[in-house]
Amino acid sequence: MFGGCFYGSRFYHYHHNTCGRCVPIASNSNSKELEINEQIRDKEIRLIGADGTQMGIMSPRDALRMAIDKDLDLVKIAPQAKPPVCKILDYGKYRFEMQKKEKEAKKNQKVVEIKEIRLSLNIDVNDFNTKVNQAAKFLQQGHKLKVSIRFRGREMAHTSLGLDVHKRFAEALAGKAVIDKQPKLEGRSMMMFMSPVPNK
Repeated sequence: MFGGCFYGSRFYHYHHNTCGRCVPIASNSNSKELEINEQIRDKEIRLIGADGTQMGIMSPRDALRMAIDKDLDLVKIAPQAKPPVCKILDYGKYRFEMQKKEKEAKKNQKVVEIKEIRLSLNIDVNDFNTKVNQAAKFLQQGHKLKVSIRFRGREMAHTSLGLDVHKRFAEALAGKAVIDKQPKLEGRSMMMFMSPVPNK
């Protein structure tokens, strides 16, 4: 027979056993990453108290009783350890803090994109310099480059000129970029891949 009971401000599901005592089944079934409370079914665990004190090795049931007495949760924080390490803490508060840290990490993480720079066989000097400056800005922002030349009509007979344009472009970015992939003809396009010079 199943029912429920309150320990402090927390509601725990339980079933009646022969002793008539409440045995917590789960206080949070939505946990995807960490096992908590009655989800912890290891034979024994190493327990850390709410204040960080090492409580030693014991059964999850005994540790859970201690957590309930403090109106807190038992959370498995190091499942790979032998025995697994669990800590008594406020799971809701813990999840909030972890999500906050994850958001901060994502905010500080740079998203590297591949920016395409399109050149042509007969590109004039001004346009060429504009493309170089544009590429330099992308590199400064930490992005990678795909430099491409599309051969039209009879230009396919002069692919070697495309290599010369790519070479000039790479030389114009010397000290700012390194070539990841040398110019290569694929269909009617010749592409070269570059990335920012690594920080020393």
